[in-house]
Amino acid sequence: MRIRWVWAFLDLAEQGFDEEIEFWPSATATVLSPWRGERAEFATLLPADGSAWLKVQRVGGGGGIHLDLDVAEPLESARDEAVGLGAEVLAEVPDDDGVLGVVVCRSPGGLVFCLTRWQPHETAAGQVRSDARTLLDQVCLDVPGSGYAAEVAFWSALTGWEARAGSVPGFTSLLRPPGIPVRLLLQQRQDDEGPVRAHVDFACLDRAEETERHVALGAEVERVERVWTVLVSPSGRRYCLTDRDPLTGTVRG
Repeated sequence: MRIRWVWAFLDLAEQGFDEEIEFWPSATATVLSPWRGERAEFATLLPADGSAWLKVQRVGGGGGIHLDLDVAEPLESARDEAVGLGAEVLAEVPDDDGVLGVVVCRSPGGLVFCLTRWQPHETAAGQVRSDARTLLDQVCLDVPGSGYAAEVAFWSALTGWEARAGSVPGFTSLLRPPGIPVRLLLQQRQDDEGPVRAHVDFACLDRAEETERHVALGAEVERVERVWTVLVSPSGRRYCLTDRDPLTGTVRG
């Protein structure tokens, strides 16, 4: 399948929802769109320029992160390809015109994602990265150790993106094509407990400066590493600020 756009979804639980929905637009320098959906559960984080790539969803349970992969071909074909690679189909949702619009899947390691019908008008302007000092541009999959190789192989085959060892041991990046707004990184966890999880990463020109800004918005610093800082959002969601160039997405220096 050919992926034309990637959406990073912040799945926000009811507990702490008000704090999160105030925090994330400020942290990402975006504006929250009007709510939509049967239960007014979906909204988009709109950047000042260019096309959006971040969405939020009100969910039950503990919340998390998931990906929507926009594909141009019929979703029946994309679904069958994903299943052939090891994905499990959880649900199928038609659009208003009756054409299949969303296929909810689960990766071999247990991460839920969606195959979605590409809407060219939504992404025509492209993502604007020039002059950005910080950008939420990456989803990192936190993979149990024993399933790491299989999960890397699955996501590389599903996207068609080459897997490349990261600059830090235990990480693998997938090389996104030009025009795709969200990078994918896989991190090998030291444990084998539970399914694959995910968190978001910001690329920062000045990590210390950006840390101060996020703390002022209500985040807390959990720990500081050599090229990234782990923070916790107001309701307890972990995410990272990283020493990466917002323009290229690659590690600086």
